[in-house]
Amino acid sequence: MTSRGKFITLEGGEGVGKSTNLRFIQDYLTAQGIELIVTREPGGTDLGEAIRQLLLDVDNHGMHADTELLLVFAARAEHVHRKILPALSQGHWVLSDRFIDASFAYQGGGRGLGPERVDALARFVLEDFQPDLTLLLDADVDVGMSRVAQRGEKDRFENEQTVFFDAVRQAYAERAENDPTRIKRVNAMQPLPAVQAEIQSLLDALLHDDGR
Repeated sequence: MTSRGKFITLEGGEGVGKSTNLRFIQDYLTAQGIELIVTREPGGTDLGEAIRQLLLDVDNHGMHADTELLLVFAARAEHVHRKILPALSQGHWVLSDRFIDASFAYQGGGRGLGPERVDALARFVLEDFQPDLTLLLDADVDVGMSRVAQRGEKDRFENEQTVFFDAVRQAYAERAENDPTRIKRVNAMQPLPAVQAEIQSLLDALLHDDGR
């Protein structure tokens, strides 16, 4: 009988270093002999990636917040049922760049929809399914946005104002405070080696729980 794999999510606002640390996590777990699938939200499936394009397109700047939230969850439903759950059931580990906490942060916090609305959809789509470990990279909004500015052209979310990202960061902080066992906040203002040492320690704890 194949044991269920572990589900890890990486969260945080813009410019906190998710891409760099996602690669670090992938390399580290693979070196430990983990069969790992790396994915992202919104996206992860053909349908999800099509929805992602709608969500990030700057031409859709007038999208209603409810529409945005429903599109995110449509992509998530496909992602969970077509990719994440099947992989976990086969014993693979799954690493996702963003998941449910991003909806509480970006739509619940940034868009001002509140946690109750997001939670209602989460219960409908996910039931009691949630990540085994969520790594929350946290940095000052001004620092994150200065990094984003160096990348070049911005997407629809990256074009938001500071007040939006302040609300996103606050919502993430509240999620971490309310679920400290699952969500581990990592200070992304530290030098990269310190950030990755902290991440590695958290991964080692999960590996230990898995009997490795």
